[in-house]
Amino acid sequence: QVQLVESGGGLVQAGGSLRLSCAVSGRTLSSYDMGWFRQAPGKEREFVGAIRWSGVSRYLANSAKGRFTIFRDSAKNTGYLQMNSLKPEGTAVYYCNVGMTWGQGTQVTVSS
Repeated sequence: QVQLVESGGGLVQAGGSLRLSCAVSGRTLSSYDMGWFRQAPGKEREFVGAIRWSGVSRYLANSAKGRFTIFRDSAKNTGYLQMNSLKPEGTAVYYCNVGMTWGQGTQVTVSS
């Protein structure tokens, strides 16, 4: 059974950076795609980005392009979402996803 454990959220000022981690157990990292999503209060969950199982292809929502990077460390079986130049509208709970499995979410709060 796949389990995802997220970490790295917190409070940051606008313009700052955070790196979210998603540690995977129960499955080999290189055998699946990983997605990142976020959900702000009162809003639907939205796609942020994804990395294919090969690690070669990566996708980012328009709101994340130029500021966010997705990568992974196969040796640690962990995926990452590097977020730079954060904006207050980026305040949300961020989730990683593999197939039908979701992480518990990590809160990101960006102050203006």
